[in-house]
Amino acid sequence: MLEKIKIKLQYLLPKQGLTQLAGWLADQKAAGFTQLMIKLFAKFYKVDMAEAKESEFSAYSTFNEFFTRPLKQNIRPIVAGSNQLALPADGVISQLGLIIDDQILQAKGHSYSLAALLAGNYILAEQFRNGLFVTTYLSPRDYHRVHMPCDGLLTEMIYVPGDLFSVNQLTATNVPNLFARNERLICIFETAFGKMAQILIGATIVGSIDTSWCGCVNNQREGIIKRWTYPEKDKTGAVYLKKGEEMGKFKLGSTVINLFESNHIKLNSTLEQGSVTRVGELLAESIYPNTKEQTHQQNLIDGSE
Repeated sequence: MLEKIKIKLQYLLPKQGLTQLAGWLADQKAAGFTQLMIKLFAKFYKVDMAEAKESEFSAYSTFNEFFTRPLKQNIRPIVAGSNQLALPADGVISQLGLIIDDQILQAKGHSYSLAALLAGNYILAEQFRNGLFVTTYLSPRDYHRVHMPCDGLLTEMIYVPGDLFSVNQLTATNVPNLFARNERLICIFETAFGKMAQILIGATIVGSIDTSWCGCVNNQREGIIKRWTYPEKDKTGAVYLKKGEEMGKFKLGSTVINLFESNHIKLNSTLEQGSVTRVGELLAESIYPNTKEQTHQQNLIDGSE
């Protein structure tokens, strides 16, 4: 009964207004009140401050500074193999596996299409058909910066306005097409492992979605789809990120979805629904027994072929 009430509230609450209010409050420097909120939040969610670069609450003048806190240097080692991809975020695997034709599993009994997730871009969706996906949920206690699974050249970024449902397991199990209806930022990269999408999903009270190359992308929330394209590597304005490098962050927590082309990688067999993830640990490996195909893909990115 309680779960039904929670889901019903997701539809009835003014999520946009609540999110804007929460974002404003989280940016306020309210001295003692801010410190109290941070301490209560950290205690309630059992936040591990020993991992933070600044472990003292007094180091954070706003709640957002605390929420997007960086970690201590080298506390998240990145898998080093040239054929290995790293997990992009701290959190829990919500779902992962094969994209069946164009359908991605959201939760038992619920799937959504690539085209819907990718804002109706059927050409882009076709490139990930029968590929692989990984959905990582970041809870309120988690580190909320998102990193690169592998080296990648950004080719396209698409901001898609949408709903702001919560993205926890309860909502994922009960709200159809959750990730294809929520606000999201789609980032497309060319990599040595084929094309990769890294998609940051908005949610209730997520004040903003930031990227390392252009900052906040949803501060206005104008209700229109926006698209940016980026040049080749080494050209003015190009965005090339290395494996393990930070690519974005959430101001209040959410979900990351990764899409990979078919026949390029195999997921780490130890990962399953419910697996706890840490940035830098093994996500996947190339399916090729040697690196010739990776070298070819890398040369295409570098423009040397």
